[in-house]
Amino acid sequence: MILDDQLKQNLMEYLKLIEGKVMLTLSVGEDDASKEMRELMDELVLLSDDLIVKEAILSRTPSFTLSKPEAEARIAFAGVPLGHEFSSFVLALLQTSGRPPKVDEAIIQRIKAIKEPLVFETYVSLSCHNCPEVVQALNTMSVINPLIKNTMIDGAVFGSEVESKEIMGVPAIYLNGEFFGGGRLTLEEILTKLGQVESAEAFEAKDPFDVLVVGGGAAGASAAIYAARKGIKTGVVSERFGGQVLDTVGIENFIGTLYTEGPKIAADLESHVKHYGIDVMNQQRVKAIKKSAFIEVELENGATLKSKAVVLATGARWRELGVPGEKELRNKGVAYCPHCDGPLFKGKHVAVIGGGNSGIEAAIDLAGIVSHVTVLEYLPELKADAVLQNRLFSLPNVTVIKNVQTKEITGNGKVEGITYIRRDDQMEVHLPLQGVFVQIGLVPNTDFLSDLITRNRIGEIEVDAKGATSMPGVFAAGDCTTAPFKQIIIAMGSGATAALSAFDYLIRN
Repeated sequence: MILDDQLKQNLMEYLKLIEGKVMLTLSVGEDDASKEMRELMDELVLLSDDLIVKEAILSRTPSFTLSKPEAEARIAFAGVPLGHEFSSFVLALLQTSGRPPKVDEAIIQRIKAIKEPLVFETYVSLSCHNCPEVVQALNTMSVINPLIKNTMIDGAVFGSEVESKEIMGVPAIYLNGEFFGGGRLTLEEILTKLGQVESAEAFEAKDPFDVLVVGGGAAGASAAIYAARKGIKTGVVSERFGGQVLDTVGIENFIGTLYTEGPKIAADLESHVKHYGIDVMNQQRVKAIKKSAFIEVELENGATLKSKAVVLATGARWRELGVPGEKELRNKGVAYCPHCDGPLFKGKHVAVIGGGNSGIEAAIDLAGIVSHVTVLEYLPELKADAVLQNRLFSLPNVTVIKNVQTKEITGNGKVEGITYIRRDDQMEVHLPLQGVFVQIGLVPNTDFLSDLITRNRIGEIEVDAKGATSMPGVFAAGDCTTAPFKQIIIAMGSGATAALSAFDYLIRN
């Protein structure tokens, strides 16, 4: 039985929302994945009379397509869509049946504006928490525009394709046979990459805001909600709504919630923000900030937004090593997300750079997948919590090397090794391996700021207890600031503080 009782019960509730017949065209063989796929289809047809299964020979086996009867199929799954991709399959069923996707009308019009055939192939691993968003975005585009097709491909099932394309990071998206992009991409990000962007004129026409929040992560969402609740005109301009939270998997320190996952928190934040009618301008990068009669926020698309007060909540990004080979071999063995890319390194030797909590958690997770993990730490001792270190040292396939500095990542087209220097005697050591996971902390996203706003030596915005910066009317919150601890719940609190301080500033000025 593929579907357990709980999953079957949940699925039955979703299937009640189907609005018409759906044809599932199945291409299977005698391999284990084909047997699982056939079993899944057999169980599905017993749950709903609206599901019809037929067999055919498709371009990949095992695989199946979804379509309305007698219509051309534009969505396919090459592999059994369980794990994180089960939600992608359920949504594809509902949308194929005729249930409208939950997408803003402006986004729908951007999808419909595409006038050329687009054939996407999305390589995933079923344990990847970033992959479903990409698969669901491309499936939604396929439902809305008949010129677009998408196939989800399980890299574990179609290993030969992964090897031939030298894919070492998922999701990996191919468009019309050529590499299109990798990593977590939202629907709006995909449309932007395709050239379907909003014009600067649409932003220029906006009236000045009372509070404009720059950034859509935990701090930014919190600031926007607190500002909007004061009844003032609030906007959010964000490069990627959700921020780092989207890349966080298991969260066990969100007070009042024993366990949750980053994408769920991000979705809840977006829903909460939109509940207050806040003007969310996503997929927009800020170029500069200056002060005149209003605080002016210049966007890279050429538009300028005006506001009486601004909250900067731009967050941070993964810190890079900055050594030769890192950029050249990114997604060719150099990775930053062990949850997403770990399964692609099954049976291989990998290194984790960094001995903090994120690095040791990555090493523990990878040890259950790869043949061996080598942890490289710059300091003489690991910085991770004791409970994590105890778990790490209990594993038989982990080596920890401390007090070393990474010099170079080597390889020809893909990672083949790493060279490090022992800091005590300056001896250089080369370690042959096939993957490097970089986990060395964060860099604040403040490169766009001028000297008008004071930052410390590593680029963090200096703030006081109320979140005020050196520029009157500009406040800051979250991981882009000098706040000493970078945690989701702390970012949310600082976002609330900054918004309340901004409101107080408006009252007094």
